[in-house]
Amino acid sequence: MKVINPSSGEIIREFSLQTIEEIKAVITQARQAFDQGPWPRLSLAERKQFILKIGQGILDKAAELAEIETLNTGKPIKETTFMDIPSAAKAFEFMANNFEKYLEKETLDIEGQAQGRLVREPLGVAVLIIPWNYPLLIACWKLASALAAGNTVILKPSSLTPLSALELSKIIKAAGLPEGAVNLVFSSGDVFGKAVCQDSRIDLISFTGSNEVGRQILECSSQSVKKLIMELGGKSASIIFKDADLDTAVNSALTSIFLNQGQMCTAMSRILVQDSIYDRFTKEFVSKAQRIKLGPGLDFETQMGPLVSDGQRQKVIVAVEKAKSEGAKLLCGGKIPDNSQLKRGFFFEPTVLAQVTPQMSIFREEAFGPIAVLSKFSTPEEAIALANDSDFGLAASIWTKDQDLARSTAAKINAGTVWINTYGMFYNQLPFGGFKQSGFGKELGKEGFLEYTRLKNIITDQSAEGKPLVNFWYGF
Repeated sequence: MKVINPSSGEIIREFSLQTIEEIKAVITQARQAFDQGPWPRLSLAERKQFILKIGQGILDKAAELAEIETLNTGKPIKETTFMDIPSAAKAFEFMANNFEKYLEKETLDIEGQAQGRLVREPLGVAVLIIPWNYPLLIACWKLASALAAGNTVILKPSSLTPLSALELSKIIKAAGLPEGAVNLVFSSGDVFGKAVCQDSRIDLISFTGSNEVGRQILECSSQSVKKLIMELGGKSASIIFKDADLDTAVNSALTSIFLNQGQMCTAMSRILVQDSIYDRFTKEFVSKAQRIKLGPGLDFETQMGPLVSDGQRQKVIVAVEKAKSEGAKLLCGGKIPDNSQLKRGFFFEPTVLAQVTPQMSIFREEAFGPIAVLSKFSTPEEAIALANDSDFGLAASIWTKDQDLARSTAAKINAGTVWINTYGMFYNQLPFGGFKQSGFGKELGKEGFLEYTRLKNIITDQSAEGKPLVNFWYGF
């Protein structure tokens, strides 16, 4: 497995992929660590201290991790330094300081007949499959919840971006977690997926990635019946109403599609603008998109880096050409930059397409690249219909000064997260996850944590004289 620097096309490192036999051995180790090892049996206070150590370990190596993440993904160093790495550490800190209250037992008395105790327990062995667009951050989202709940973990990073996961495993080892609590696997997706989906020793698969792979996991896992958390694709819509602050809406819309080169499941790739401001918005948006500075990820002046691979860039090129053939109008970008200093990397210009209709592929299919699609609407009802005209339901954003309009629109949007006058703000207190083809299950918050637990109902008889109704059923 060759790990490539997307900014230069150079090989950073090579790994040996683990065989099916080696993966099965890792599953055995994780299973034994859960069934017999100390991790699930530690007190909550002890577990908390380990999780805090991991978060602190990330902060202690923040600069090194930011550079590694940038070298491996191509995203600008400003993003990894100020967003990815601090957010990864905070995921552990937040969960360490809150999971104990999420595990509080609930007691229910049932009309003098019985007492029920609702108890949250770890699921067992949790497989965490991490995408290449936010390799460290999403690994930490999942790990913090899975470990706090008491599960043992098998962590599978993308074969494109494994370097920060390797560094994270070193931090976890330095924190002193028991052997087998966290197990790192380097493998191709096909080999690993078949191994864990079909193995009954796995209790949970938490997957973030493409719909195509998600469907394969669903199908393969049906043979062993295990819990799944699926965070899949998106084709999110940003609704810009006529009373929105134009500068704020334009700048925010740029961020919502060109951050991380558009390689975000929550990217607002469909920008819906009310007709009375459409021309002004489009002029400003295109002008600023053309001024976004492309460059190597490690350059602090870079505003947009390369795509993660040449294969991903080819997919984006195909999407743009198909959109043009279907009648979309190219306003800017749409090609590999002419700059000779960028020729070795996987760069692609910020691209804006207009006159896009819901029937076009670019309106409906996730391109996962720096392609903004502009469409206009007249009424709130039309905007809502356009936003919901999608197989996906991950996120949306609404821009207006009218709070009543914002709230009424949000209530009718079929998406798991709706931002009002902001974009992309993830809070550890709040759950994240989508509807429809965007998957099911949650990450973050209490709800995300509870996904990594199972709920047990313990019923104790409370009937008079200890004679429950079942005692009299046959009457012997």
